[in-house]
Amino acid sequence: MGKKNSKLKPKVISDLMEMTLFTETELQDWYRGFLKDCPKGTLTVQEFKVLYNEFFPEGDADAFAEHVFRTFDTDRNGTIDFKEFIVGLSVTSRGSLEDKLKWAFFMYDLDGNSYITKDEMLEIVGAIFKMVGDVARCAAEDESTPQKRVDKMYLQMDKNNDEKLSLAEFIGGAKSDPRIVRLLLCGPSEAL
Repeated sequence: MGKKNSKLKPKVISDLMEMTLFTETELQDWYRGFLKDCPKGTLTVQEFKVLYNEFFPEGDADAFAEHVFRTFDTDRNGTIDFKEFIVGLSVTSRGSLEDKLKWAFFMYDLDGNSYITKDEMLEIVGAIFKMVGDVARCAAEDESTPQKRVDKMYLQMDKNNDEKLSLAEFIGGAKSDPRIVRLLLCGPSEAL
């Protein structure tokens, strides 16, 4: 077993450039960094949790990291390879608002049935609250707990009152309120 090649092959670069919004140079740089951090060429959920907790030292990012990991792990084999990592990173960091919301929908849709129930949303929002720790205390009174936050979002998003959100309701509701977008996409600076 030799050392993994730290340079992507031209065909792989070409494919990744079609699938992402990264340049060839950026892809090569990300690949080198990925291999440095993940010498086996894959990232496990435990390793992913460690990375997420470094970004959120004031809270517990484990549950949220598991949901993000599940969404990145598109082949469902329990690890994230470079392709899964860079495609997910491209969507979450450089994708259009529509692409980011579609990605978030799949993360919130825990059972994969193409709808988000209140319980599914509560699971993700609760994980976000745990992750951001004390920052959650700064929320408005009607958004001060995961349940209150979910109830408020559902009131705005569930247009047909069927207690589940379709992709269209999710995207439409999110686009109608920038605060919802910030919560749903939950980047480090956008957590609450």
